[in-house]
Amino acid sequence: MNPSFEYITHLEYRLKASQAEVRAFRSGKKFQDIQEMQRKEREVLERELRALKRELMKAHQETKEVRNQWFEVFEDLQKEQDRKEKALRYWLKQMEKRALKAEENYGDAQDKIKELRHGFYEVAAALEEEKGKNLKLMAQVSQDFENSSFPSSSQKIRKKKVPNNRKVTGKHPGGQPGHTGHRRKRQTPTCPSVLLQPDREILNDPDFKKTNHTITKQLVNIKMVLEVTDYYADVYRNSKTGETYHAEFPAGIVNDVNYGGSIKAFLFLLNNECCTSIDKSRRFLSDLTGGKLQISKGMVNQLSRTFAQKSKVDQQKAFSELLVAPILHTDCTNARVNGKNAYVFICAKPDGQALYTASEKKGHEGVKGTPAELSHGILIHDHELTFYNYGSNHQECLAHVLRYLKGSMENEPDRVWNKQMHTLIREMIHYRNGLDPGCGCDTAKVAEYETRYRKILEKAKEEYEEIPCNDYYKEGYNFSSGSVINFVSLVINGSNLERIKYEYSYQRGAYY
Repeated sequence: MNPSFEYITHLEYRLKASQAEVRAFRSGKKFQDIQEMQRKEREVLERELRALKRELMKAHQETKEVRNQWFEVFEDLQKEQDRKEKALRYWLKQMEKRALKAEENYGDAQDKIKELRHGFYEVAAALEEEKGKNLKLMAQVSQDFENSSFPSSSQKIRKKKVPNNRKVTGKHPGGQPGHTGHRRKRQTPTCPSVLLQPDREILNDPDFKKTNHTITKQLVNIKMVLEVTDYYADVYRNSKTGETYHAEFPAGIVNDVNYGGSIKAFLFLLNNECCTSIDKSRRFLSDLTGGKLQISKGMVNQLSRTFAQKSKVDQQKAFSELLVAPILHTDCTNARVNGKNAYVFICAKPDGQALYTASEKKGHEGVKGTPAELSHGILIHDHELTFYNYGSNHQECLAHVLRYLKGSMENEPDRVWNKQMHTLIREMIHYRNGLDPGCGCDTAKVAEYETRYRKILEKAKEEYEEIPCNDYYKEGYNFSSGSVINFVSLVINGSNLERIKYEYSYQRGAYY
C-alpha cells in the first residue's frame, strides 16, 4: 500500500474531527457542558470544605478538653509529688538520726563482731582438730593385718574376717557357674583292679551286647600301718677272757625301743609345719595307732634341735644358693624360745626355697649371719628400715602395699586414686601370676600398666591439691607423693624371664 495515501487519509480524519469541534464551539453547547461540569466539581469541593471545617472545629474542641484534663492531672500529680517529697524528707531526717546513732554504736559492734569471729575461728579450728584426732584414733583402732603392717597373729579373738584379704562377695565357696573346674588327678593303682560284674538279668538278656567301652573310676584311700621290726643278736662269750660279743645293730638302734625316721619326721612336720602343740601331736599319733604309741614330750621337743644338727649341710647349701639369688625375700617375725622373746629372720627365693635363722636381737645384729647381710640382689621386704641397708635394690612387699591402700580407702573414702591404685596392683599381680613358667611379660602390657600408674599418681596429686590431707592422717598422701614405680626386665639364672618390679622410694617432699 502507498504510504502517502495512509497519511492523507489520517489527515482527513483529523480535519473532520476539528471541524466538528469548531461547530460545537460556535453553537455554544460545548461551553454549556464545560460550565455544568465545573459547577458539579465546585459543589463537591464546597461540601468537602464544609466537612473539613466541621472536623477542624471538633478537633479544636477536643484539644481544649484534653488540655483542661491534662492540667487537672498535672495538678493532682504535683500534689502527690509534693506529698511524697514531704514524706521522703521526713524519712531522710529519720535515717540521718538512725545513721548518727548507728555510727555511735559502730565501734562497739565492730568489737563484738571481731570477738565473735575470733571465737568462731577458734571453735572451727578446735572442731577440725578434733576431727583429725578422731580420724587418727579411728585409723589406729581399725588397723589390723589387712590394712597395715600388723602381723596376722595380732588379730583379735572372735573378730572374724576374710583371711585372704578379699572382700566378702556373698558367693558360695567352690567353683562358680560357668567355671570349667579342675579335675581330680588320677593316681597310680596300688591294689589289684576290681572288675565289676553286671546283673545276671543283663547277662542272660540276648538284646544286651558287650561293647569295647569301659568306664573306669578310682577310689583313693590312705591307711596308717604300725611297722615294728625286732632285731636279734646272739651274744658270744670268750671262755678264757670272759669277753662278750654280739653283732652290731644298725645305725640309730640304741635303746630297747627306738622310733624310726618316719615317726620323727611326722611329729616334726606336725609340730612345726602344721603349728600344732606337742600335746596335740602326741595325742594325734596315739589315736592313729590305736593308743599303741605314746611318745614323750621330751622327744618331740628335741626334734627341732636334732633336725637342725643333721641338716647342717643342707643349710649351708641353701645359704649359698640364697646368697647368689638375684631376688631375695626377707622378713623378721617374733618368736618365743623357752619363755623368752626371740626373733626369726626368714630369707626365701621366689621358687619357695627358704632358710630360717633365729636370733636374740633385732635390727642389724639380727641380720648378721643371714643371706640378706651379704646379698647383692634385690631384696623384697616390708617397710622395715633395717633391710634398706642391704642388697643392691629394694622392692616393698606388694601385700603390704595393698594393705596401706586399703587403709587409705577406709580412712579417706572420698578419694578416688587409692581405689584405682588398689585395683591396678591386684590386676598386675594376677597378670604376672597367670604367666606360664619361662614366659616373659608382654612389653605392650607393661607399658599400658605403667601409663595407667602415672595417670593414677596425677589423679592423686590433683585430689590432694584440691582437698589437702588431714594433719592427723597423712599415710595416703605419703604413699601417693613419695612412691615411684619402675617396670624393669629381670634376668634370672640366665633365662629371659621378665618380671614386673615395683620400686618404692620415699622422697623428701612427703609428710612424716
